Amino acid sequence: MPEITIPILRLSHGEGLPIPAYATAGAAGMDVVSAEHHHLAPGARHAVATGFAMAIPEGYEVQVRPRSGLALKHGVTCLNAPGTIDSDYRGEVKVILANLGSEPFAIRRGDRIAQLVPAAVQRATLSEVASLDDTARGSGGFGSTGQR
Repeated sequence: MPEITIPILRLSHGEGLPIPAYATAGAAGMDVVSAEHHHLAPGARHAVATGFAMAIPEGYEVQVRPRSGLALKHGVTCLNAPGTIDSDYRGEVKVILANLGSEPFAIRRGDRIAQLVPAAVQRATLSEVASLDDTARGSGGFGSTGQR
């Protein structure tokens, strides 16, 4: 898949912070850092400022994903993960963090808080029909395939 270029605008409160970047050659996500200090109480959630906005090309989205280290070590994760930043959004990127742990968590300016993953978007047209074709699974819901 060809690499895309995403224009990024640093906002005034993002001065001095790194823009999102891949930490290693094999990384799928770009690390994004906090542009603010915030204390996240157990059970609390907060939309953390990042200090930048983007112009994502049409036909793409940028997914916001949790960092595994924050989730494992502190119980801090992104809500609605993966979050989607649409190509027509031009406001500040914010990351919704939730503290599922039992201890307060301090978010410091410059801390890595999430990952951004650009992805192509496939749009669809829905076609209303009178019935659907049969399958082996049918209308079986959660857990109906017998898999754990």
